[in-house]
Amino acid sequence: MAGRRHLRIIGALGLAFGLSACGAVETVSRAMPLGLGPAGAGATPAAAAPALVARDYRLTDVIVTVPGELTVSEANGYIPAADIVWRGDPLGDRKAQIAAIIKTAFETGAGYLDGPRPVIAEIEIRRWHSITERARYTTGGLHNIDFLLTIRDAATGAVLEGPRMVDADLPALGGQAAIRAEQSGMGQKVRLTTHLGMIARQELTGMVPARF
Repeated sequence: MAGRRHLRIIGALGLAFGLSACGAVETVSRAMPLGLGPAGAGATPAAAAPALVARDYRLTDVIVTVPGELTVSEANGYIPAADIVWRGDPLGDRKAQIAAIIKTAFETGAGYLDGPRPVIAEIEIRRWHSITERARYTTGGLHNIDFLLTIRDAATGAVLEGPRMVDADLPALGGQAAIRAEQSGMGQKVRLTTHLGMIARQELTGMVPARF
């Protein structure tokens, strides 16, 4: 009996010592800086947020291109199967017409910038899905416009930003709303030129990462 009591005492002391040791290791580990504890060996602190600076641009030129492979449709359906659909100008060279709209929008929307760094905005139109006559005088829809934008240093030609895809969609009026807008001087061409001018300001101003 005495031998059994002796074994129980030794076992209890061993268990207590083991629990005490686990507690001590856990306490030490939690007190260590991140990445220095056993479970965090080799870990690195979270990356600091990048510093932001204001753009310092002065727009000196706008170059707009429309790839030759983009297709044009004059069909008067609701959803023409083409890359370019435009009815805001008289029948003519649709590619030249939409290129002129974007060029004017960027020149008026960002031409006021007077920063020390002269830049060139290069724009490649990828999609210009405006609405047809049928949609304009019934349901309306969406002016679905996408283009690639590249900003270059005007002095060196170095790319400062891009190329990046810009989504310049704008709801298209239909029915009586479209007629009223036309009568008040806010037809499709005016609305889109104004909207794209705002896009130009957004893309060439504001805060950006320090290294861009």
